[in-house]
Amino acid sequence: MSETTHGRYTLSTDPDRLDPARVHHWLSTDAYWALGRSRAKQDAAIAGSLNFGAYDTRTGEMAAYARAITDHATFAWLCDVYVDRPARGEGLGTALVAAVRDHFAPLGLRRILLATEDAHGVYEKLGFRPLDTPGNWLVLPLG
Repeated sequence: MSETTHGRYTLSTDPDRLDPARVHHWLSTDAYWALGRSRAKQDAAIAGSLNFGAYDTRTGEMAAYARAITDHATFAWLCDVYVDRPARGEGLGTALVAAVRDHFAPLGLRRILLATEDAHGVYEKLGFRPLDTPGNWLVLPLG
């Protein structure tokens, strides 16, 4: 388990702190990539991932979420990065992604991938960049 702080927030990988109902609500109603995602699908995604949460130290309430799918040795895919609307504008999203990056740094991964339609600047501040050879990457759409 890793833990760090950002202002009044504690960022943690502690699975016992997660609020799956809140994560599902955020993503299924307010995240363009997950609109309408079922609770069962979200719970399965959480179960199969390394989850990162940001929690308000005053209330204990979850304020942000991200998850990574990884083998902990060569690769990770960062996804479902979400900051609750009232907590936006405080750098929490950047801090959360930095916590993910820093968690994986000592493992020697070759890369962490992600996809975004609208937050390139947030990720570029932390060292992410477009693929050098996007034509080398393929996708198998399944649904």
